[in-house]
Amino acid sequence: MKIVGVDGSPFGPGKTAAAIAAVLAGAANRGAQTELIRHDDPAAVDRIARADAVVFGSPTYRASHTAALRALLEKIDRKQGEEPLAGTPVAVVMTGASSAHFLGTRDLANTLSGFFGTQVLAPDLFFQGRDFDDAGAPSGRAAELCQLHGAALLELAAAVQASTALRALRPVV
Repeated sequence: MKIVGVDGSPFGPGKTAAAIAAVLAGAANRGAQTELIRHDDPAAVDRIARADAVVFGSPTYRASHTAALRALLEKIDRKQGEEPLAGTPVAVVMTGASSAHFLGTRDLANTLSGFFGTQVLAPDLFFQGRDFDDAGAPSGRAAELCQLHGAALLELAAAVQASTALRALRPVV
């Protein structure tokens, strides 16, 4: 099973990428093939379309995901018959400076489930600076949650693949 992680940070690999990588590691520990890409990768849309599951990650700016991630999402088609995210299991990982921004994950999750028709793993993950060690990797409970979410995303992807009904769901317009 292939799981792609998308780093929506406009400023390069940092804590968001580290959190996404930790979620991917949780899936890889259970046998998944994983790949971490950036939002501006020219092949991002194709890699997302070919994935069995996707981890979308973003820093939180203005209580929402970044414009960089939004721009990538705007490139993903949703025309009937051309819906690469429809039914795809996804996880949301966001980072931010203040715990007050944790609800920003819901904006991204709602876009993914409502507009694209994905199967969103709940709950979302939100981490602050204190959740990372000096090297910038998730630590303590954050590291445990990343491992758990990676394993759960892999299990959700297997459940979707095994279900005719879950695979058939499409955005309702």
